[in-house]
Amino acid sequence: MSSKNINKITRIKKIFIILIFIFLSILLLLSNVFFTITDKRRLPNLESSKTELAIRGNILSEDNFKIASSIKLYKATIDTRFLDIKKIDLFVKLFSIYSDIPEAKIYEKITDSLKNPGSIVLSYNIDSKTAKNLKELGFKLRHLNVFKSIEVNDNKILRGLNINESGEKRLYSYEDTLTPVVGYIRKYESDNGKTKVNGIKGLEKSYNNVLNNTKDGKLEGTRDVLSYISFNKNSIVQNRVDGADLILNIPLRLQKNLELMLDKFKTKLSADEIIVSVMESSTGKIKALASSNRFNPGLIRQTDIPYLDVSAIEFLFEPGSIIKPISISLVMDKNRIKKNELFNAYNNGKVNSKGEYPRGKYKLGRFTIGDDHEFTKHYLTVDDIFIYSSNIGTLQLAQRLSGKEMYQGLKSFGITEKTQIDLPYEKVGVMPTIRQFSAGEDKGEDNVFKATISYGQGMTATFMQMLKAYSAFNNDGVIVTPKIVQSLSVNDKKVSLADDTKKRVISKKTAHEIKRLLIKTISQGTGVNAQIDGIEVGGKTGTAQIARHGKYQNIYISSFFGFANEKNKKYTIGVTVINPISTGKYWYYHYASWSAVPVFKEVVNNLVKLGYLNKSTDN
Repeated sequence: MSSKNINKITRIKKIFIILIFIFLSILLLLSNVFFTITDKRRLPNLESSKTELAIRGNILSEDNFKIASSIKLYKATIDTRFLDIKKIDLFVKLFSIYSDIPEAKIYEKITDSLKNPGSIVLSYNIDSKTAKNLKELGFKLRHLNVFKSIEVNDNKILRGLNINESGEKRLYSYEDTLTPVVGYIRKYESDNGKTKVNGIKGLEKSYNNVLNNTKDGKLEGTRDVLSYISFNKNSIVQNRVDGADLILNIPLRLQKNLELMLDKFKTKLSADEIIVSVMESSTGKIKALASSNRFNPGLIRQTDIPYLDVSAIEFLFEPGSIIKPISISLVMDKNRIKKNELFNAYNNGKVNSKGEYPRGKYKLGRFTIGDDHEFTKHYLTVDDIFIYSSNIGTLQLAQRLSGKEMYQGLKSFGITEKTQIDLPYEKVGVMPTIRQFSAGEDKGEDNVFKATISYGQGMTATFMQMLKAYSAFNNDGVIVTPKIVQSLSVNDKKVSLADDTKKRVISKKTAHEIKRLLIKTISQGTGVNAQIDGIEVGGKTGTAQIARHGKYQNIYISSFFGFANEKNKKYTIGVTVINPISTGKYWYYHYASWSAVPVFKEVVNNLVKLGYLNKSTDN
């Protein structure tokens, strides 16, 4: 074979080898591309989603002040595996400036983490403004190369400062204002690991479901190269829905004013607690419900534990003489009192050396019932019985009711019934049964239960039950349901919660007669110190002892319930003073006329001062 042919064959072989090499290279390249495309673990996710935490609703006063509100909290995290050791000082200094967290605390957390590098939380309690600033810091730190990328599974990853929602925090801007009515909350961790709260007492409890009726926001769409979500027709945008706001009937200005006033009276009277409420007589709207015993729901201390209950609905006591207008109204409504009728005072008609009749004493079986007032006459009118608070006169009237009438009458006024006020854990109290009220009825005998209950002993009630009952005397014989919350605000739409539940318990004629007697009690009787010129005021005092283990103690409950009216506004007002001083120099403070009545008068004065009542200029 010639050399020429040999060279030709050699060239062909070389070309063939080159072609085979090129073919194998292309095949290898295609193989890599195929496996890269089908390897899902190495593809960056092009779809992204983001949630926005919804928060609990607010509690607002009638004059639009936030009594309770929620704010979003954020947490700041870093992964110390990505933190450049040489730039720790720079990171700590900048993070401290932006977050207002001491450098020492940040150093401590980072130092502990470096022993076993990984993700750490620098803070859970970052507010929204600080969170925004820290997010900006995160971008700056990347430009400063404070964080460095590391290789994980053949991919380079960089993780810097992350700021994410961690939950919510409940704020009480006015601290102890409107407590314990507003109540308090308890934290819990939701299914998605966020800090949320539930109401445990007060309004926070009774409206917990609507306050917490939230829906987190959600964004889903395609992620761009900067990791931002870009939107198209396939994107999902779900707006965040926060819980409903409660709008109260109570204005902050009036509530706070009365609370400060009660603080002074508590000190003066050395009382365990003083409770006051102001309610619109015709609507049941609670305009104030104040206690001298309050706490800050955001910072409950061990010493606050006795103050956590709402005494207005949870504290049971014998009402004493404030029950008498109810007892007398039941008899009056049955038309069982004759015009100008006189009743025996049971003071034996004997005059002492001072020309005064002794205090009356009435024998009822093995019991002797007495009067506190020394009447200067032997026979009493209904007006005398009422305005001077005669136990003996009241029990004689009560015997004119059958056991069933007495029982059902008290029930109709709300005694031993829930008032339906919008607060949880309301107690109802106790009183005798129909059978007990009816004992001896068939023999025409006086009944001891009717006697003692008629002047408020041998039974228990709550402050709010008495307030509701007294609304009948200032509302033509109709009682109303007390309500604290006026409306809900849901997605900026107002939903009224007005309760029109009203119930006639006595006739309009009877109500007007009792109202006349309550006014006369202020002008001539036991409530004389409550008079205020230019305002129609009426009410009844009551002083009762606390019974424990079947015996009355030297502990008193002093109350004054009544009303204050002007031409266009009518308010039912209650005051109860628990255990005022009853010994020493001021031993007489336990009498309602010296404790509850001055508080009542100051409440009315404040209503006038703040414009809730206007004095009449008529002579």
